[in-house]
Amino acid sequence: MVARSGKDVQVIIERIAVAGAGSWGTALAHILGEKGYTVDFWVRRAELAAQIREDKENKSYLPGVKLSENIFPSTDLEQVIGNKEIIIIAVPSKVVKEIIKRIAPLLSEKAIIVNTAKGLGSEQIALLSQIIATEANLDYQTRVVALSGPNHAEEISRGVPSATVVASPSLQTAEKVQNILMTDRLRVYTNLDLTGVEVGGALKNIIAIGAGICDGLGYGDNTKAALMTRGLIEIARLGTALGAKPLTFSGLSGIGDLFVTCTSKHSRNRRFGISIAKGEIPLDVINNSQMVVEGYTTTKIAYNLASKLKIEMPITTEMYRILYENKSPAKAVETLMKRNKTNEMEDLLTII
Repeated sequence: MVARSGKDVQVIIERIAVAGAGSWGTALAHILGEKGYTVDFWVRRAELAAQIREDKENKSYLPGVKLSENIFPSTDLEQVIGNKEIIIIAVPSKVVKEIIKRIAPLLSEKAIIVNTAKGLGSEQIALLSQIIATEANLDYQTRVVALSGPNHAEEISRGVPSATVVASPSLQTAEKVQNILMTDRLRVYTNLDLTGVEVGGALKNIIAIGAGICDGLGYGDNTKAALMTRGLIEIARLGTALGAKPLTFSGLSGIGDLFVTCTSKHSRNRRFGISIAKGEIPLDVINNSQMVVEGYTTTKIAYNLASKLKIEMPITTEMYRILYENKSPAKAVETLMKRNKTNEMEDLLTII
C-alpha cells in the first residue's frame, strides 16, 4: 500500500494497531479497514471481541455500523502491538498511562503512537503526550501524535463529511499519520502545536458540561453562546500558559471541537451536564453509564492547574464547585453573572 504526500510516494506499513474498542477506536479501525489496511484491534473484554468477530459490529459502543472485513479483534495486546509502526491509542485518558506501561516493552524502534484521548494527565504532568513519551521512553518530538477535532464516532463511521487534526512537533510525523487517516469523507489537517491541540481537546469538555447544565436549566441560545465564547478564552489562557500557540484555539481542536461538543446530541459531556442540572449526583451519573465523561476529571485537574499557575478561569472554577462541592448550578450561574466588570479587549489581549 502507498500514500502520496506532495510529489513523493511513501511506502506505508500495511498493518496498523488500534488499542481500545470504544466508539471512537471502533470508528477509526473501521475507516482504516475500509482504506485497505489490516487493522489489529485490541479489545479488553473477551466477550466483546468475540461478538465483534462474529457479527462484524460493535453492538456495545457503535451499534448499527457494519465493520470492515479487514478488522481483526484480539485480546492479545502483544500480538496487536508487536512490530507495528502506527499504533492508535483509543482509551479514556485515565487509563492512558496504564496502557502505555503495558505496551512499552512491545514497541518497535520506529513505532509512532497516536493518542486520541481528550483529557489531562495530572497537575504535575498535564499533557498526555508527555506521559506517553515518558512511560514509553519515546522521542516526544517525533513519535507521539495527538488526534483531535470535532469528531463524533457515530458520524465518521457512517461516512458523514468531517475534518480532524493531527498534531506533532515533527511535520514529517504528522504528515505520515495524515496520509494514513485521510479519506474522501475525512479531511485531516496537520498542526505542529501538539500542546495546543491537546489542551483544546481536553478543556472543551468542561465547557460542554456547562452547556448541558444551561440546557438542563432551560436557558437559551444567548446563554450558551456567552458560555462558549468566554469558555474559549479560559481554554486559551491555560493553554498558552502551558506553551500553546493562541491561534490553535481558533482551529478544529479549539473552537471546532468546542462547538460540536457543546451543541450535539451525541456529546456525552453535554448530556452529563443536563443530568446534573436536573439534580442528579455526578458520580451516580458516571457510574450508571458505560460511556466515559472525560470532562469530570478534567475539571478537577484544570481547576488545580489554574490555581497553581494563578490563572483566572471563572467558568472552570464554578464547574468545579458544582461537580466536587455540590454547589447549585443556578447559584453558580448567579456567581458568574455577578462578577466584577471587565473589558473584553483586555481579556483577549492577555492570550495573544
